[in-house]
Amino acid sequence: MLTGKQTRYLRSMAHHLKPIFQVGKGGVNGHLITHINEALEVRELIKITVLNNSGADRNEVGAQLAEEAQAELVQVIGKIIILYKESREHKTIVLP
Repeated sequence: MLTGKQTRYLRSMAHHLKPIFQVGKGGVNGHLITHINEALEVRELIKITVLNNSGADRNEVGAQLAEEAQAELVQVIGKIIILYKESREHKTIVLP
């Protein structure tokens, strides 16, 4: 569980990142979760875009992605979801 200070810090770091995944009509599936886990291990902090044709609620998609990837949901703003998961081998982010 992230504190408010840690969440603000991660949001500021994520501001300049570009989304690397998109959730579309297919929704959340095992293949997407596998790739998200791999990306989180390398990057620790990622952005995901929820496309308009998805039809799912963005907050629900964010919560589902965080739960299935065992990551922390940093923020859902507009159509962007920010996830954080501490890396075991490639730790680069030091939380305050």
